[in-house]
Amino acid sequence: MFDSLSDKLDLVFKKLRGQGVMTEDNIRDALREVRLVLLEADVNFKVVKDFVERVRSRAVGSQVLQSLAPGQQVIKIVHDELVELMGGGEDNSLCLAAKPPVPIMLVGLQGSGKTTSCAKLAKYLKGQKRRPLMVPADVYRPAAIEQLKTLGSQLSLEVYGSSPDRNPVDICRDALRYAELSGFDTVIFDTAGRLQIDEPLMEELARIKEAVDPREILLVADAMTGQEAVNVASGFDARLDITGVVLTKLDGDAKGGAALSIKSVTGKPVKFVGLGEKLDALDVFHADRLVSRILGMGDVLTLIEKAQSTFDSKEAEKLQHKLKKNQFDLEDFRNQLQQMKKMGSLESIMGLIPGMGKLMKQMDGAAPSEKEFKRIEAIIDSMTREERSNHSIINGSRRLRIARGSGTTVQEVNQLLKRFTEALKVVKQLQKIGPKGLMKGMGALRRGMPPF
Repeated sequence: MFDSLSDKLDLVFKKLRGQGVMTEDNIRDALREVRLVLLEADVNFKVVKDFVERVRSRAVGSQVLQSLAPGQQVIKIVHDELVELMGGGEDNSLCLAAKPPVPIMLVGLQGSGKTTSCAKLAKYLKGQKRRPLMVPADVYRPAAIEQLKTLGSQLSLEVYGSSPDRNPVDICRDALRYAELSGFDTVIFDTAGRLQIDEPLMEELARIKEAVDPREILLVADAMTGQEAVNVASGFDARLDITGVVLTKLDGDAKGGAALSIKSVTGKPVKFVGLGEKLDALDVFHADRLVSRILGMGDVLTLIEKAQSTFDSKEAEKLQHKLKKNQFDLEDFRNQLQQMKKMGSLESIMGLIPGMGKLMKQMDGAAPSEKEFKRIEAIIDSMTREERSNHSIINGSRRLRIARGSGTTVQEVNQLLKRFTEALKVVKQLQKIGPKGLMKGMGALRRGMPPF
């Protein structure tokens, strides 16, 4: 979602880097462009005005103007102020230090993604060694209760047995009592929404709040709505005193204004961000990491966390041993593709590596798409175990059989085998030349691995 914002800020910073000596005039010119970029990204006008003024007052200081690398100093100031703008110095973690079961209430408008976020949050808490109970309290939207039950079944998590003919307040009160008797330590209430904020909705939510005394009231807001998400947050906060925000659909085409404005306008932190439809696509919000992505600096910490949660350490050691012994085969290749898919889309993974987001744009078509990943897996799955362990035995008749079995063509099978052979050569080269040969190796990889 931040591609446009990131590209425009990068153009501004390129001019700053080219400045040998910074003056008040060129700082003023640069900040004028920064202001326009932020306004185009749908950031709140007052937030932009205050932000630019803070950057200007710091950037015009003598320490910056007399610095050896003034352009870099200004960029650092912008980075630090953006982090501060989104509440980077605060603890945004969930407050779960209470007598169990801890109630968490999700609120928001219809279509913001509350029910899916409820399941995502439950999965996250399960990963934190907690035992959550999901409670469908939306008796108005058709199939809302069934939707949460289906999601709960996918996650092997219990969903409280609500029914559309019951009062939502009674459902929540009874569910909390059930959770206490059944040994659950967290209860997540998926409440009803409306197309817009109205008095009946707020009155019902206020009664639920009084009945269950939630430790957290999280507003689920759609980042695609831009400044409207900030207005919605203000409306819910005024009536319910929310404790935080879950911003959904950050993987879409939103300009980013909501993410940059919501903390400053409401005073309430963004605690989670939704980055896709999958039930594991919920990330804890870290302002400094998001700003690093916006400014094209990557997010190595998030990449490491994703890798640690996805890859088994013993399997990684086994793979390293196979690479050293030149025993890496097509079965290992397929397994690695499947592990990568668990971490998210290839584009999102590359965006976490400093500089790789821009490089991927320059190397248009150099890496296989998600659709091509599936095609590669289908081809490898159509091979026998012997063929996967020793690809050199795959002759013409075998290639024809594999193509028919995978629903592809012989040419596509040939291209995969060529990719794999060239990839093995690159791995050997990198083992010999070390990290300094990485860019050279990537060039060879690109030439040897044309897209389908």
